[in-house]
Amino acid sequence: MDKQFLFDMIGYTGSFLVVISMLMTSVVKLRVINTIGAVIFLCYAICIHSIPTAVMQLSLIIINVINLYKLIKKNKQTTAQETNPNE
Repeated sequence: MDKQFLFDMIGYTGSFLVVISMLMTSVVKLRVINTIGAVIFLCYAICIHSIPTAVMQLSLIIINVINLYKLIKKNKQTTAQETNPNE
């Protein structure tokens, strides 16, 4: 198998996952799938020595992880709240 073909398949897989993530109705699913796609696309960018693409993908990974953390933290706080039955 040609090395360039393998690199291209990695790039297409990452791109495909990023595009598919935009079809998700759940923000958490969107962020998770987008992060996975960005990690794969980051590998592609490193393989082809594209620093600008690698920096952009790394930025997207960081943004997604921060927002996932906030979403999960918010969901835990929302589900952990006690309700008073007299109210």
